[in-house]
Amino acid sequence: MGMRKASPFFVVLLGFGFFIATYNLVALVMHNQNWNSPLQLVDRSNLALRSDPVVRMPNELKRSGGPKRLFHVALTATDAPYSKWQCRIMYYWYKRMKDVEGSEMGGFTRVLHSGTPDNLMDEIPTFVVDPLPAGMDRGYIVLNRPWAFVQWLEKAKIEEDYILMGEPDHVFANPLPNLSRGDYPAAFPFFYIKPSDNEKIIRKFYPEEKGPVTNVDPIGNSPVIIKKSQLEKIAPTWMNVSLKMKEDPETDKTFGWVLEMYAYAVASALHGVQHILRKDFMIQPPWDLKVGKAFIIHYTYGCDYSLKGELTYGKIGEWRFDKRSHLQGPIPRNLSLPPPGVPESVVRLVKMVNEATSNIPNWDEGR
Repeated sequence: MGMRKASPFFVVLLGFGFFIATYNLVALVMHNQNWNSPLQLVDRSNLALRSDPVVRMPNELKRSGGPKRLFHVALTATDAPYSKWQCRIMYYWYKRMKDVEGSEMGGFTRVLHSGTPDNLMDEIPTFVVDPLPAGMDRGYIVLNRPWAFVQWLEKAKIEEDYILMGEPDHVFANPLPNLSRGDYPAAFPFFYIKPSDNEKIIRKFYPEEKGPVTNVDPIGNSPVIIKKSQLEKIAPTWMNVSLKMKEDPETDKTFGWVLEMYAYAVASALHGVQHILRKDFMIQPPWDLKVGKAFIIHYTYGCDYSLKGELTYGKIGEWRFDKRSHLQGPIPRNLSLPPPGVPESVVRLVKMVNEATSNIPNWDEGR
């Protein structure tokens, strides 16, 4: 008896099964080839923006579904009134966001580099370190930042395996997870940090044999979430590069107030550490108009507006918010809200400052 002819439906079904099996095999091979390539791993722009669930991150860079990867929040500060009131607001919003779902914040330390305790010791967890020897900062007080971190990392007992380097003028707008992945710290890319445009100067501190100047990330030290073990290695180099840059007249003149930021970027590159660049790490009013899902508001720029809600940057506005207006004492409580038309980011910032100052005890005393 002859073999019966297969039905058309069975042939189509069998063909479709072979197609699925072949597709899965090819996809698996392509997946392994892509992610085993070291070139693929160092493409940080792709790494930071990957959200396609089909093209998965390599296993060592995936976000763990297990225990939280807590990071210690640390900022450097002085005992000046200007620094104090900003630290108090930052610490208030740290406490507000620390235990919100999605946060991986651990402990908090204000690293005080004035050399002696001040009157915020009981309000904010503080670790006192020494300032640089007199005259060494050459009037650029930010040089104390890397030196402060070196001392803190050497002497303090830090429970967490990761550290967020923050600044007093940061407020947490959304709960912050650990944005680092594997050996890749997370950092915010600053538009004005341009290593490639300053290659001649960068090469004084990052010689050609170390690699292309593009290895130097367009970042500063803050905000950065990094493994404590990595920062322990980078921090002394960061300090030394900062001092050498300050001693070099051409570098000092070119980099100016962002010199210490370039020094951190160079020091990281010297240790072979490159960062995942996260634009959503932080916003900076008035240039960024919406908070959205950003994690930090950085209020370093003055916000000047007319009563019609028009930005008058560079000219004192009829309505203004500028931290530098309050150098000698705390910013007042109950600041007036911006006029209609002012971006949501500025409105949100003022409301957050008002909430903090209204709830922090003894605010008007200035501490």
